[in-house]
Amino acid sequence: QVQLVESGGGLVQPGGSLRLSCATSGFIFSRYIMGWYRQAPGKQRELVATISTGDTTYYPDSVKGRFTISRDNARKTAFLQMNSLKPEDTAVYYCRGLGPASSIYWGQGTQVTVSS
Repeated sequence: QVQLVESGGGLVQPGGSLRLSCATSGFIFSRYIMGWYRQAPGKQRELVATISTGDTTYYPDSVKGRFTISRDNARKTAFLQMNSLKPEDTAVYYCRGLGPASSIYWGQGTQVTVSS
């Protein structure tokens, strides 16, 4: 049974930091491109960061320099370190795995709220 479980979300003040985790099971984690996405109320889900099987990373301009994605293949876990958080970063954050034969798995999401 495939599972992706996000954790680490919460309420943080502007300028603060959070570290999200995505613990996985049920698939060969090391063969999957891992990504973080977010969806704010009334908006489409958008890409936040990806990390390839070879640890190549990608970030859109909106988070570049503030967010860092990483992975631990031994622990089958992906991480998203978020620094200098802004109110516009408020959203539900989702973890996604993209693997062989275009198999895609999603987590259930974790809420991140940036507010004073």
